[in-house]
Amino acid sequence: MNFFNLRAKVSWSEEVRDSSRVIEQSVDTVGKFSNSQIAGKTNLTSSSYESTLKRFVSSLLKYGVLLASTIVFVGGILYLIICGTEPANYQFFREEPSELCSPVGVITAALSGNPLGIIQLGLFLLIATPVLRVALSFLIFLWQRDLLYGIVTLFVLSELIYSFIGAYF
Repeated sequence: MNFFNLRAKVSWSEEVRDSSRVIEQSVDTVGKFSNSQIAGKTNLTSSSYESTLKRFVSSLLKYGVLLASTIVFVGGILYLIICGTEPANYQFFREEPSELCSPVGVITAALSGNPLGIIQLGLFLLIATPVLRVALSFLIFLWQRDLLYGIVTLFVLSELIYSFIGAYF
C-alpha cells in the first residue's frame, strides 16, 4: 500500500517537473518575438484611433462630472449667501417651484441667477453626462459598422431618453 502511494507521489512530481519545463520553453519562445512582430501578425493591440476615442469618452465623463459638480457647488454657495439666514421651518412642506420642474425652466432660472436653478442645472448636467456618453458610443459603433453593439446601444439610449421625456407626455 505504501509502495503505491510512493509511486503516485513520484509520478505526480515528475509530471509537475515536465509541465514546468514546457512552460519555461513556451516563455522562452514567446520572449524571442518582439512586440511589433506579435502586433503585426495578430490584432492584439488597438489602433491609435481607438485609443484616442477611448480617451475622449473618458475625458467626456471626467470633465462632465467636474463641470456639473462645480456648478452645483457654486449654486450651493450662492444659495447659502442669499438664503442662508432664513430660519428652517419643517412644519410645512414647500413644493418645488414650478419653474424648476422642466429642463427649459431650469435653464431659464439658472441664467437669471436663481441659486436653486443653478443647482438644478448642475444636477441636470450630471445626469446628462452618461447619456451623452451613450449617444457618443452609439455614433462610434455606427461609424465602425458594429451593428450588434449599435443596436444594443440604441436601445439603451432610447430607454434613457424615454425615461426623461416620458414623464411629460
